[in-house]
Amino acid sequence: MENKNIFEKLGSGADVDMATPEYARAIRHMTACNNICFKINTTAPSPELIRPLEEELFDGRLDKTSYLMPPFQIDFACQMKIGRGVFINHSLTCMAAGGITIDDGVMIGPNVRIVTDNHDFQNRMVLRCKPVHIGRNAWIGVGATILPGVTIGENAVVAAGAVVTKNVEPNTIVGGNPAKFIKSI
Repeated sequence: MENKNIFEKLGSGADVDMATPEYARAIRHMTACNNICFKINTTAPSPELIRPLEEELFDGRLDKTSYLMPPFQIDFACQMKIGRGVFINHSLTCMAAGGITIDDGVMIGPNVRIVTDNHDFQNRMVLRCKPVHIGRNAWIGVGATILPGVTIGENAVVAAGAVVTKNVEPNTIVGGNPAKFIKSI
């Protein structure tokens, strides 16, 4: 574990002490992401102006067939993978330190929160991250919250306002707080 860089540690689920010198690299990346998100969120809503900033945020890894509608807030863009044909509506919040994978064809409604990190209850300077994976063609409804370590299965639907604390099976609909199985599709 000692040979891993800070981003690999965050993605691995290892405890990460935010007070250590190595975490400074993560803070620099988070600050850079905040600055780019600010530019995106305060730019006129024109794809010609916004797309180059999104390319900068994702270091050229955002597929040209995917679309993110500002405003949004992403803290660790280097820890995110977004597939082809993804549509993300406005006001997305990603706490992505632990890694977020969004597969091809995913649709995400407005005001969705995807969270990969939490803190140790005894020492709140210690981060504990778990990745989130949203499977191909999943649909995340308005105002849903996806919590650390969750996998949303292929073609699954997360209802509006759901708080997803556990994995969602493929081809199912879940809803509520905490999200529960509603039906198969």
